[in-house]
Amino acid sequence: MPSLTVLSGGMGGATFLQGLLHGIRAGRIGGSAPPTVTVVANTADDIWVHGLKVCPDLDTVMYTLGDGIDVERGWGRRQETWSTKEELAAYGVEPTWFGLGDRDIATHLVRTQMLEAGYPLSAVTEALCRRWLDPLWGDDVRLLPMSDDRVETHVAIADPESPSGLRVVHFQEYWVRLRAQVPAEKLVFVGLDESRPGPGVLEAIADADVVVLPPSNPVVSVGTILGVPGLRDALRATSAPVVGLSPIVGGTHVRGMAEQMLTSIGVEVSAAGVAGHYGARSAGGILDGWLVDETDASQVAGVEALGIACRAVPLMMTDHDVTAAMAAAALDLVS
Repeated sequence: MPSLTVLSGGMGGATFLQGLLHGIRAGRIGGSAPPTVTVVANTADDIWVHGLKVCPDLDTVMYTLGDGIDVERGWGRRQETWSTKEELAAYGVEPTWFGLGDRDIATHLVRTQMLEAGYPLSAVTEALCRRWLDPLWGDDVRLLPMSDDRVETHVAIADPESPSGLRVVHFQEYWVRLRAQVPAEKLVFVGLDESRPGPGVLEAIADADVVVLPPSNPVVSVGTILGVPGLRDALRATSAPVVGLSPIVGGTHVRGMAEQMLTSIGVEVSAAGVAGHYGARSAGGILDGWLVDETDASQVAGVEALGIACRAVPLMMTDHDVTAAMAAAALDLVS
């Protein structure tokens, strides 16, 4: 049976995966030989809140594919209530800017208890997925954390009152409390250089028929996955083609903060800029193919000049059918 491996962040990656799986089930991808899908999810957004281990990207993928996501928010549980958050705020317990819903807390309680009992994050994720993914997808979909090791993204922002002129905040504070509205002066990936790929991750890349980089943040989602030692080498070594879809459309991100993050590392905020950031596999990078949106068709020739096959197609994930067509186009590009 053919297999696809997808390196995913949270909302953008989860939405893409939903469309990909819709296309597989509809027979539009894979036809009579539908592929299995292994998702390697970013864990560098993880944070400890009120003594609980929260894994935003893992949970967003899990809830989305398990039909439990709040579709309007794009994260957290459907039909959520917030009594615990309100009670903690009434006690004056910080952080008040990061809200855990009552239903969502159950997931974090199970995860934290298992971690404290000695189970690695990969085993915990597998256990959680027995509830969310197995009933709908069986063995056809696997969700793997990029690493069992603790990795956290922190963002340095300007602070005139600090001796250094900078203050470092957790990525979640930058995103949730500050809403990414102040410039990111520098990114600090705590523990990333010392981390190891999670169980099954390198095998999922080596054994794949195609590896896909969805339109997730290229710096703090896909980028942190690629930063796990051994991951880039695995992508360069696999016999599978590696194809990506641009998260930048018309010179800006569709959702999230890719524009701020790319600017912080000095990468041009464009579809071609992100392709160049990943690089052609033939030149020591990781990409064989790259899709850009139709509005960025003028950039196709520049991407191809880098040694990356490129095509312009609609990349706005407006519904499952459109997203399935995007996924099919990505696979066709490198087939």
